[in-house]
Amino acid sequence: MSDFVSKTMGEVIKETAGRFPDHPALVAPEFNIRLNYSQLYDQCRKTARGLMALGVKRGDHVSVWTTNVPEWVYLQYALGMVGAVLVTINTNYQTHELEYILKQSDSTTLFLIDAYRDTSFYETVRRILPELDNDQPGKIVSSKLPLLKNVVYIGKRESTPGMFKFSDLINMGESVSEAALDERMNALSDDDVINMQYTSGTTGFPKGVMLTHHNIVNNARMVGDVMGMTEKDSLLIQVPVFHCFGCVMSTLNCVYHGSKMVLLEYFDPIKALQMIDQEKCTAVNGVPTMFVTILNHPDFDRYDLNSLRTGIMAGAPCPVEAMKQVITKMHCSEIVIAFGQTESSPVMTMTRRDDPVELRVATVGRLLPDIEGKIIDPESGKDLPPDTQGEIVTRSACVMKGYYKMPEATTNTIDKDGWLHTGDLGVVDKNGYYKITGRIKDMIIRGGENIYPRELEEFLFTHSKVVNVQVVGIPDKKYGEQVLAAIQLKNGQTATADEFIEFCKGKIARHKIPKYWEFVDSYPMTASGKIQKFKMKEIFEKKYQS
Repeated sequence: MSDFVSKTMGEVIKETAGRFPDHPALVAPEFNIRLNYSQLYDQCRKTARGLMALGVKRGDHVSVWTTNVPEWVYLQYALGMVGAVLVTINTNYQTHELEYILKQSDSTTLFLIDAYRDTSFYETVRRILPELDNDQPGKIVSSKLPLLKNVVYIGKRESTPGMFKFSDLINMGESVSEAALDERMNALSDDDVINMQYTSGTTGFPKGVMLTHHNIVNNARMVGDVMGMTEKDSLLIQVPVFHCFGCVMSTLNCVYHGSKMVLLEYFDPIKALQMIDQEKCTAVNGVPTMFVTILNHPDFDRYDLNSLRTGIMAGAPCPVEAMKQVITKMHCSEIVIAFGQTESSPVMTMTRRDDPVELRVATVGRLLPDIEGKIIDPESGKDLPPDTQGEIVTRSACVMKGYYKMPEATTNTIDKDGWLHTGDLGVVDKNGYYKITGRIKDMIIRGGENIYPRELEEFLFTHSKVVNVQVVGIPDKKYGEQVLAAIQLKNGQTATADEFIEFCKGKIARHKIPKYWEFVDSYPMTASGKIQKFKMKEIFEKKYQS
């Protein structure tokens, strides 16, 4: 019997606020924010009324380009309440990628913060929309982005020509009655698309994964149940909220289970240690490199982490030693591993809290209770017996509606029987534990971030000296993999790695810029003229590993 619940995002937070009104909900010490569930629900409602005053309709697409700021959380639920679609934008993106997503997603509104690291989001947006200097807020007319009408700024600047401020949004919301918001909330269906996560694809540019209330609410419910999350728990959220790891397995997981969210603007090992100690966190989510960085911090022993109990490690394989240290030194005896992909909202399998360490390191666990999965032969599509490598496929009410405006890509990913083809190779043992053994396509995972060679290749092709380019991943102790670009130059041209690094800066995210650059005359080929990437990897792996 399936335990799937049919609730919208608005209903989830409303119910939790009704059950635990005085319970801590959102703590963001860097922003002096400390709200209980009643206050958080109230803040989300104010934001929702602001969105309605701005003219945001059910089904409209709203892009949010921020780090883990409190406003992100308000927007996540407020957009759910008004039935608009939250389009998440990676904080590492630059002009080229931002413009593509705003356009491809048909976004009518963009929220942004001032800056992150060395990128000014404010200036980046103004480069894409020079019209902001002369247009009134809410009345943008852009030839590049004809649907975009509103830009809302979150930050401390006094003057923001062409943009509303977040405080303006809240003030505007006072003109919309609570009853009008309730009416909107009651009109929604849990089958509405509510979240659009962009995931890069082997087809080059990122694809918008359309997830419904039903998809993500149920995934968050199951993930939290496996972790044993209740209103007594408090989760450190240091993973980016623009990924499903942040907004489903972390924020929504907490709100569904009535747990406290402790929000870090972005990962920082010393702040993570301080927050766990100060806020008595019982759970912490992260990619393996985050845990390793925390464990190896020189001040590690100065902080009390005894409150920790559980957490999720995901996004990359976990080294045995790291897992043992997280269990012993960080006191996370119930830490679990999760595996999935955005298209499945995202988690498909998890280890369980009482699994032996060996299983928590060597496998990615068993299927979640309401999720089906199996291994098939990628060529014939036939089911394979236990312990036989093949493609992992999954089917459940967590599988996405499809890719936005990409029907062909959708049919290539979800078959006629509703099975989602993950593109991951793996095996399942007779006890139902899955192991990931590789990837059908050549995606590179660097420090938990997925990098798709095709997207990078297409970008590097735009350099005037390039005749051909191939991108592969090279194993790396710290990040799992590093990016290598093998470039064939036009006749008579010469170039340096530094020249290409400069060419990439400001146009593509920093984590995608190749670490290694090779200038080659030719590539290893098959008889039919296809480039053999696995051979290239072998050649360069020897060179850089020796």
